[in-house]
Amino acid sequence: MNECYYDKRMDFFYNMTNTDTVDEWTGPKLIVVLCFGTFFCLFIFISNSLVIAAVVKNKRFHFPFYYLLANLAAADFFAGIAYVFLMFNTGPVSKTLTVNRWFLRQGLLDTSLTASLVNLLVIAVERHMSIMRMKIHSNLTKKRVTFLIISIWAIAIFMGAVPTLGWNCLCDITACSSLAPIYSRSYLVFWSILNLVVFFIMVVVYIRIYMYVQRKTNVLSSHTSGSISRRRTPVKLMKTVMTLLGAFVVCWTPGLVVLLLDGLNCTYCGIQNVKRWFLLLALMNSVMNPIIYSYKDDEMWSTMKRMICCSSEDKNQDRRSSRVPSTVLCRSTDTSGNYVEDGIIQGTICGKGDLGDKGNS
Repeated sequence: MNECYYDKRMDFFYNMTNTDTVDEWTGPKLIVVLCFGTFFCLFIFISNSLVIAAVVKNKRFHFPFYYLLANLAAADFFAGIAYVFLMFNTGPVSKTLTVNRWFLRQGLLDTSLTASLVNLLVIAVERHMSIMRMKIHSNLTKKRVTFLIISIWAIAIFMGAVPTLGWNCLCDITACSSLAPIYSRSYLVFWSILNLVVFFIMVVVYIRIYMYVQRKTNVLSSHTSGSISRRRTPVKLMKTVMTLLGAFVVCWTPGLVVLLLDGLNCTYCGIQNVKRWFLLLALMNSVMNPIIYSYKDDEMWSTMKRMICCSSEDKNQDRRSSRVPSTVLCRSTDTSGNYVEDGIIQGTICGKGDLGDKGNS
């Protein structure tokens, strides 16, 4: 019967698998890495929060596609949390971690990847349902979309917890990988191949849907009198989704290939030298997605810009109103008082106040 090592710290497993934990990452180099990592994570938190808020705020986004897009932003936000936890539990610190803390560190990353992947798969199904009926949005009810979102996170959490639940090498040291010292190599092979196959399937599905949309749009454009912008809307949404999928595949595929090579016990592939760069590339995916949303969707960018603008205008207006309280109080006593107080609250929002009421005051 094999001996199990649940009570050991990670330095035991790193030494057994000859894993490089980069002891030289200290001093200025560590500070630079933490500064850049902190900047990117802050951008991930702020930008993805804006995307979620935009979907909630703008009623034009109250459709299944945008609910799922907001959930993808939530997955990126969660990825930011995983990267923050990783930043302070990597390098020399890795050897001091307990087994459970190391499982938590990797489980957060695996959960964020799975949440994004499954969400993109669900978006593919939603787009297929819409496109085949030549509609902009599918007929999914809010209850069904809520169920799908809950299911996405349930699957993501389960997949992130699989190694903790038993598929590890704590009782079989010879099966441990070098990149993930307490993950079984067989699990890395399964995990990598599963994700790469899903990547391939989604790429094929999206290409097929996009070709179908282009063909149908060209046929209908010569037989219908509908607005050009309306006919192009499904194509624009598909371009947004395909850009997101392309960025996801480009950012995550190198890391998954490295994990696959490690699972296959490739000792001559030099995977230790590239693993950190590929992890950084995966981090960039969560940075790129909000930029893609705003660049490819004019309405999304306008909504986000209005929210930022309104926030800054509200702060400036609060400061201005605190400087001239006597003017407000004095004028609020006459018949035009309502206009003055309302104007402070409403008329200056993003420069779009109801100036037409001024003549009636």
